[in-house]
Amino acid sequence: MLSFHQLPTVNAALNATSAVLLALGYRCVRRGRIRAHRALMLAAVCVSTLFLVSYLTYHYRVGTVRFPGSGWLRVVYLSILATHTLLAACVPVLVIVTLWRALSARFDRHRRIARWTLPVWMYVSVTGVVIYWMLYHLAGAGG
Repeated sequence: MLSFHQLPTVNAALNATSAVLLALGYRCVRRGRIRAHRALMLAAVCVSTLFLVSYLTYHYRVGTVRFPGSGWLRVVYLSILATHTLLAACVPVLVIVTLWRALSARFDRHRRIARWTLPVWMYVSVTGVVIYWMLYHLAGAGG
């Protein structure tokens, strides 16, 4: 059984998994492998949903975790966190609209929004791992 203090590591793993699934899904669609693309993107939606549930559960129980680093490291962390947070707020809406258009076979409209959804979602997934690493593994190292 996981403790609440293990959830940040789980969340980072879910974010990393989402990023891999997104990259593979993009690769498949570019190669015309539509069924594989669909399966990978649905998997990415599931993994990201698990992440969101885990993330909200953790922060409901633990609250805010402050970055203990200082100096240039803190500036870098807060810059990444700010862009990550802003874009993360957009991801659920972008994903739902993109997914809805694909499942409704409105592929022209799906492609138009997917061009925005993919890079934003990928950025949020990757920076989620970076934030985890900085917060839990690098924070005491810099200043």
